[in-house]
Amino acid sequence: MQKLLSLISKNLILAIPVVMVAGFVAGLLAPVGWLKGLIVPLTFLMVYPMMVTLKLAKVLEGGDLRAQGLAQAINFGIIPFVAYGLGVFFFPAQPYYAMGLLLAALLPTSGMTISWTGFAGGNLGAAVKMTVLGLILGSLATPFYVRWLMGASVPVDLWAVFGQIVFIVFLPMLAGHLTQGHLVRKYGQKAFQAEWGPRFPPWSTLGVLGIVFVAMALKAQQLADRPGELAHLLLPLLALYGINYLLSTVVARLLLPRGDAIALVYGTVMRNLSIALALAMNAFGGAGSEAALVITLAYVIQVQSAAWYVKLTDRLFGKRPAA
Repeated sequence: MQKLLSLISKNLILAIPVVMVAGFVAGLLAPVGWLKGLIVPLTFLMVYPMMVTLKLAKVLEGGDLRAQGLAQAINFGIIPFVAYGLGVFFFPAQPYYAMGLLLAALLPTSGMTISWTGFAGGNLGAAVKMTVLGLILGSLATPFYVRWLMGASVPVDLWAVFGQIVFIVFLPMLAGHLTQGHLVRKYGQKAFQAEWGPRFPPWSTLGVLGIVFVAMALKAQQLADRPGELAHLLLPLLALYGINYLLSTVVARLLLPRGDAIALVYGTVMRNLSIALALAMNAFGGAGSEAALVITLAYVIQVQSAAWYVKLTDRLFGKRPAA
C-alpha cells in the first residue's frame, strides 16, 4: 500500500484528473449525498500526515531574512487582492466560486514548496521556513480576509471559520508534532528522517484524492447541465497563477541570489490547496462545494506549472553551482 501511495503522490499530474473524471461519473450515475459524511475523516487524513514531518523549529532559525520578508509580503499583501479582483471580474454573480479563488490564494506553501525547490536546486532551508511561516500566518489571517473581502456577498461566520481553522490546521499540527516527538524519542532523529517520516505524506495524498472525488461528485449534475462551466473556472485560475509566477520571478531575479530566488517563487506560487479544500468543504455548508470545485481545478494547474517551471529555472536564475 505504501508503495502504491508513493507512486500516486509522484504522479499527481495524472491522478487528480483521473479522480475528477471518476467523481464526475459517480455523481451522474449514483446518489452521492451520503459522501458528505466522508468530508471530516478525509480532511483529517489529508492534513495530519503532512503535519508529522513539519519542522516547526525552523521558524526560529535566522538567515534568509530578505527572502522570508518578500515571500510574506507577496503572499499576504498582493496575491489575495489579485485573487479577489479576479473573482469579482469573472464571477460577479457566483460568490462561492470567487470564495474558492480567494481561499486558494490565502493559504500559501505546502510540501510542494519544499519538493519543487529541491528539484530546481534552490535553498531548501528557506523553503522549509516559508512553508511553516506561510501555514501559520495563512491560518491566522484567512478568517479576517474572508470576512473583510467576501462578507458582503457570502455569509461569513468569523468564529465558525476560526473553529474550522483550529480543527483543520492547529489540532492536526499539534497531533503531528506530538507524533514526530514520540517517534524521534523512540527511534532517533536519523531513523525518523530516513525511515518513519517519509511514510506519512503519501497518506495525505489519499485524503486529497478523496476530497477531490467528493467535491466533483457533488457538483457533477450541475457541471453536466452547464458543460462550459469548467472552462469558465479555468480562466481566472490561469490568470492568478500567471500573475503570481510573473510577479515572483521578477522580484526574485531583481533582489535575491539564485537559491533564495527559487525558494521565493515556489514559496509564493505553491498554495496549500489541501487546507483550502478542507476549509471550503467544512466551513461553508452545501455551497462550499462550489468553492471546492475551483480549488480542485487549481491542483491541476499548480502541479503542471510547477513541473514546467523547474525546466526554466536555470535559464531564469543561472545554472546551479557544481556540488
